[in-house]
Amino acid sequence: MIVEIQLVLQDWRRVMLDRIIQKFGLHVVNTDEVEDSFSSTVYKLALSNGENVYVKIPYSKLKYERELEAYEILQGRISTPQLLDHWAGDEECTGAFLLSELKGRPLSVSDGPEIAYQVGVLQAKMHSVEPPEGKVLKGIDNEFPNWSSFLDEKFYSFAEDVKKVVDASLFDAAIEKYKEMKQHLPSPDGPSFVHMDFRPGNIIVNDLGVVGVIDFESVRFGSTEIDFTKLHRDYLYVDDQVFKAFQEGYRSVRPLIDLEVVLPFYQFTDAFNSIGWCCRRGIDKHRKFYEENVERVKKWVF
Repeated sequence: MIVEIQLVLQDWRRVMLDRIIQKFGLHVVNTDEVEDSFSSTVYKLALSNGENVYVKIPYSKLKYERELEAYEILQGRISTPQLLDHWAGDEECTGAFLLSELKGRPLSVSDGPEIAYQVGVLQAKMHSVEPPEGKVLKGIDNEFPNWSSFLDEKFYSFAEDVKKVVDASLFDAAIEKYKEMKQHLPSPDGPSFVHMDFRPGNIIVNDLGVVGVIDFESVRFGSTEIDFTKLHRDYLYVDDQVFKAFQEGYRSVRPLIDLEVVLPFYQFTDAFNSIGWCCRRGIDKHRKFYEENVERVKKWVF
């Protein structure tokens, strides 16, 4: 049954991709689905003229609106893929983006202090972007005025999913841990453009340095403190010199909050919320990520 569903889904994606290729008037010689995209569907297309482009089909209409507004807001401020075309979609499709290729590779733990410094500069420039005055945004919410409530809403929403799959003792301890740790947070830092998924897979580098950042479907205006968690989890933790260089790069653009104070809270909530995310997207499909985050939560509460 599962295999049949997967085949139907693959057929639907193929038909939808063909429609989008036709919409954008592309001459494609090869298509590859990007595996490191955990929400939206992304394809790398090789064109007959020798160039590579990307087609991104957002997970929802809201994510389409967010990403479209992000490209408009960040243009000329942050290095991103060029938005070559976009389609608002219809009843069958949430929409699609046609994006240029950022030539490089995702950031990895082998990248040293020189790269880390540039990553810090990149993130600080992004955090320097404030809500545009006089512009009504349809997709990107400004959560900063009610930041504490925003954190509660996310945590307790995922808690409804987490409660179904973990032991009651672990769940109850996690709820108490959240309440305790939240009391010690400093005043929020912002309002700033926060990526919400600023991790190595979304940061493109080459041998010379940082090329740019991708994937803006989860962005908000909010407090910068939430945006360091995944980068630290997957990259900065490896080497103190890398972490130090990142902080120096960030401070070269704007002041940096005390990460030692805020990181523990956000590391814990990231792990907890990630369990809920796995529940919503399918634990079997994301089994490894699910188990990693259950272990992370256990280490925080026991």
